[in-house]
This record gives sequence, C-alpha cells and structure tokens, in this order.
Amino acid sequence: MLSPQRHIYTEPDKRRSLDELASMVPDGAVVAVGGGLSSREPMALLRALLRKGVKGLTAVGSAHGIDIDLLCAGGALARSAESYVGFEQDFGLAPNYRRAIESGTVVANDSCCYTLVQQLRAAIQGLPFMPIRSMRGTDLLDLHPEYKRMICPFTGEELLLVPALAPDVALLHAQYGDKRGNLVVEGPPVADLLFAKASKVVLATVEKIVSTETLQGVRGAVVPHFLVTALSETPFGAHPTACYPFYAYDRRHTAFYHAAAREGSDAFKTKYLDVFVYGVRNHDAYLARVGGDDARARLASWAESDDQWMSLYLDEATA
Repeated sequence: MLSPQRHIYTEPDKRRSLDELASMVPDGAVVAVGGGLSSREPMALLRALLRKGVKGLTAVGSAHGIDIDLLCAGGALARSAESYVGFEQDFGLAPNYRRAIESGTVVANDSCCYTLVQQLRAAIQGLPFMPIRSMRGTDLLDLHPEYKRMICPFTGEELLLVPALAPDVALLHAQYGDKRGNLVVEGPPVADLLFAKASKVVLATVEKIVSTETLQGVRGAVVPHFLVTALSETPFGAHPTACYPFYAYDRRHTAFYHAAAREGSDAFKTKYLDVFVYGVRNHDAYLARVGGDDARARLASWAESDDQWMSLYLDEATA
C-alpha cells in the first residue's frame, strides 16, 4: 500500500541529465540520501546540488559518512536527522559535520536506525505513526519532543510512537536502471527501498541504463518504475564510495578528503571543494580530475582476487 500523498510516475522515458536531476531538488527540502557509510552513496548528484547552490536541506537517513559531511562543508544542510555520520574505524569522526554541528550551522536531530525504518513504514502504509521500543531510556528523546509515549492497551507495556516520515526527495544511486525508471540495487539496499516508497519524488543515478529485458535478468532489489521520478546514467556516480561490482571504495581519495577536512573549513574549501566540486563543470570533468580511466581500472581491480581487493585498503593505508 502506498501513502495517499504518493505520486505515481508513468512516463515512458525518464532519462535526464545530472544537472536536470539537481534542479528538481528545491531549497529547504527534506532529502533521504541513499546508500550508507562508504557504499553506493549518490555522490555525483550531491556534488551537482552543491554546484547548483541548494540551501536549507534536511537530511534523513541511517548511517552515513562522506555524503553528509560534504553537504555540511558546502553549506547545503540546515538539519541532520541521521543515526550516525562518520568515517567508521578507517578515519573516525566526520570533521565538516562536527564543525557544522558545534557551530550551530547545522541542527542535529539524531535518531536511530530502526526509528527511521518505522517512520518510513508509517508513511508507506498511510498511517500517522508507528510504535517502537527503541530509544526509550535515552537522551535522544530530548531531541524529539514530537515522539509520544503510550501504554499499549493489549499488554500494558509502555511504547514510543514516532510520526510518519515522507521525505520530499529521495536521492539514490543504483547499479542498473532502464529508461522507464526501473532500478536494480545489487548488494545491501540499506533503506533505499523504503525511501523510494515513502518519498514524494525519487531521483536516481545509475551506473548503467540497460533495456528492460536485460534488467529483468539482473539479480538484486528492485525499485519499480512508477516510484521513480527521473534517472540519469552516471558511471562512477558513487565515487569515492563503493558501488560493487563496478568499483571499490576509493580509500586514497577519501584519505585526501579527510586530511583536508581536518585542516579546517578554509583549507577544505581551497583543497577540496574548489578542486573537486566547484572547480569542475560537470561529472565528466570530475572523473578526469580524480584519474579518469586509470582510477576506474584501479578500483575495478578488486574483483581480480581477495588479495587485490585487500591491497586497495592495505597498500593505500600505508602510502
């Protein structure tokens, strides 16, 4: 069942340019960012949003990293309702995100992963709220006065009620799609399927646009075409995060990003934003700047063997 607010998109050809997708995200929108941590995040689309100059966004999601950190650095984010933003055990804290929260530039409304899931499920089913057990007994409730307590009429147990969440826009990156907007996500879909069902607009970048017949032969989680507003074929669109089986996480680039971010906002703008975001006119120029075909080949080499896959992390960790 779909939320009564949900739009159905039936155009036979939804292919658009990356800049056209970015133009469909208005200032102040609540955006659900797909993927998670260092995998399959819609990085090319986020860079296009920063070049467009979008402001005042609220980001909702589960566990994220460089994507939300970049939006903070570029001044696009006003509020973060994520469960985690960081660079995991590899690099630790997210410097731009931390500065934005500490300075008050971005308001933190931290939540937890399952709370998000239940909020999205409520929107999908057309319900005003869903009950949860998580978050009780934590200070996270101080960030969410909109959450309500209730006593279950059947068990007498105290539950927490969380309101439905229908994001204005979902930003996704998938491995494959067709021109109608059908998507196939290989590997863990994270919250992307829920985002697609709950959001009013779904914008997707994909590694490859293929025929519908070819798409039917690809194994993975499917987002049906009628949920997708528009899509763009954007190879390497998740870089520097991974998009298996096409390429692994670019630890070398991420290390450069993180080192620049740790130097402060001014240094990050000069060393990263002005080079890899504002200093390139489009995604093709970005690809050339990060190494072009050589970079693609290096990151695609993960599939050659387990040793090669590990070398992309171990060798670069000591470089």
